[in-house]
Amino acid sequence: MAISAKGGSLCLKKICFQGVRKHFSAVGVEAVLGLPTPLIKDLLPHLTVCQLDELQPALNQRGLSTHPGWIRVLQDMCGPNHVTDFDTEEEAKHEVMRMLFTLVFYGFTNPFVKRNIANLNTPSFLWAAAKCIKHFLLTTPVESLTAERRPLLNLLEKRIWSVGVSQSIAISKRRTQTALYVLHRLLDHGVAKKIVVHVQCPIVLAWILHGRGSQYVNPDLKELLESKKASCVSQTASASADGASCGSGLGTGAAEEQVTPCKRSKLDSAEDPRRSNFTLDPQVLCRTFTPRDGPSVGACPWGRIDCLDIRQCGSDSLRVLNSALPTFFCLRSLTLHSFLTFRDSDVLSLAKALKQLSDSSHSSLADLNISVLPCTWLVEVLLDASPKLASLTAEIQTLMWGQRLLPQRPRAAASGVSERLPLEKLDIKVAELQTDLRFVTSVLRRCPQFTSLRLAGIRLPSGSSLSQLFTTLSDSNPLLRSLNLEDLKLSDCLPEILNLLRDCKLQELRFNDCRLLEQWSNKEESLQQLVDALKAVPSLHALSLAQNRLAKNVCVLAELFSGPAPSSVKRLDVSSNFIQPAELLEFAKRLRIHRPPHRLTLDLRVNPGDRDPDTWNAALKRLRPFCVLLVKGWSSTDTMADHISNM
Repeated sequence: MAISAKGGSLCLKKICFQGVRKHFSAVGVEAVLGLPTPLIKDLLPHLTVCQLDELQPALNQRGLSTHPGWIRVLQDMCGPNHVTDFDTEEEAKHEVMRMLFTLVFYGFTNPFVKRNIANLNTPSFLWAAAKCIKHFLLTTPVESLTAERRPLLNLLEKRIWSVGVSQSIAISKRRTQTALYVLHRLLDHGVAKKIVVHVQCPIVLAWILHGRGSQYVNPDLKELLESKKASCVSQTASASADGASCGSGLGTGAAEEQVTPCKRSKLDSAEDPRRSNFTLDPQVLCRTFTPRDGPSVGACPWGRIDCLDIRQCGSDSLRVLNSALPTFFCLRSLTLHSFLTFRDSDVLSLAKALKQLSDSSHSSLADLNISVLPCTWLVEVLLDASPKLASLTAEIQTLMWGQRLLPQRPRAAASGVSERLPLEKLDIKVAELQTDLRFVTSVLRRCPQFTSLRLAGIRLPSGSSLSQLFTTLSDSNPLLRSLNLEDLKLSDCLPEILNLLRDCKLQELRFNDCRLLEQWSNKEESLQQLVDALKAVPSLHALSLAQNRLAKNVCVLAELFSGPAPSSVKRLDVSSNFIQPAELLEFAKRLRIHRPPHRLTLDLRVNPGDRDPDTWNAALKRLRPFCVLLVKGWSSTDTMADHISNM
């Protein structure tokens, strides 16, 4: 069978690229850099992760980016329909290294790892990945970090900003020491200031918090530490040639203890660890795991946790945290998530601890993220307890119908007028049959420095409207920069939306699944009014109208960029709008006439392009010269998704 000259050339080119990949060390970096620029760009998607990492500095000096190579790796890992929304070289590279490091380090696998195991299961890959990643996920086993991979631990100490604990650490087991030692090295000797706890393990939480910010000493942890302190210190000291001492660090914490511990049951029902020959003291652990031929170990430093994220926060963990909070002065960000709804009493206890912390002039807490609260009322309780917060994120699920019996709480001011707050960001997601909008508007009126608002899921009583929300924003929040509304009914709020847009400094606007067109008698005319108002906001650079059943009306959005003063929007999201291929083609034609002044990132995911693939692809071809397209496949055989999108 005859092969065309062009086809043969492409085939030969690919064979050469594969040869460079296979024999990269023999070819050498200098030889690759000596290739013509177009050939280097074509070569990048064929190289391995380590080869891309090695070439990147030299290519950057020549003004070339390895971004296409990293994107190709991501597509190979995640599949062709996965949207790789990473605009910069470093973002794409970090995502690749983040995904692969944990898989390779712990010996996990997936189809990509299996295909590339010879290039990944090497010390050079782990070393290259460790230089890129910022988060380390601690699971078991990690013994290699105290043996053949110890140099990797030294590197991680200098690079890791955030540590995650993804597996319960059984205090009664010997392997615990290795995991706690690695935590100690990253938190106390390294630069990590953020800890993410994915498991419900109160005694380990107490160990993590001990000495790293709060002055409180957990009584159960203190008992465990002191029970082995003497024996472990004497054993370690006798084995050390220099005889240097390494205290447990309990003395200072106990002396400065200011918070009365609450009565509670034992934190861990496991076997009594005092029967085992091990220690929980981080400083003794450090001496135990330091190589005998290594440098002598003096007193270890104590790290400081400024960001704490507890992903499974049950009542026992919350009690541990509440005891530590009043003197946790270095804590800047706190995230608490419970798979079950928090009890009212738990939230009120948390508010009491937060109030004690906030009353101190040394408090640094600025960000609070909590889910799931049982009622909207508790949002204001937490704000009153922490009036210095700059950001509050809360998810609310009301499981009861009707009136709730709630304890009486004092108002912020005797006059009944709540004091102003420095809050800049509020993110509220609600799941309840009906919500009183006043709980949101009252907070907005108290926060004149507000810059970011996200609301999702609010359901009002029949006959009510969200128009008051936009009126309040117009009157009380002139500094608003980001407005993100999801799963709300806004079709009757167009006049108030237009009024807000007349005098605002919005940079990001998202109306996702807001049923915008639902009650508009003339959908095209009303959408044109919205487009005209949006064009008049010069600061706006991101606009999302996803899941609004735009369909054929998407063509109106091309008018954003028409006329002598086009919109400054650089990112437009019209995903999940049941846009048919012919409608997208018409939109592309109009957008080609009214070209955006900047390259536009256009999100077209979850629209029925397979109804007419040729027309859909023709539309994409017209858009690509001036758009970065985010496209994910759609299956029209999924009739339920089809039905929901067209409701």
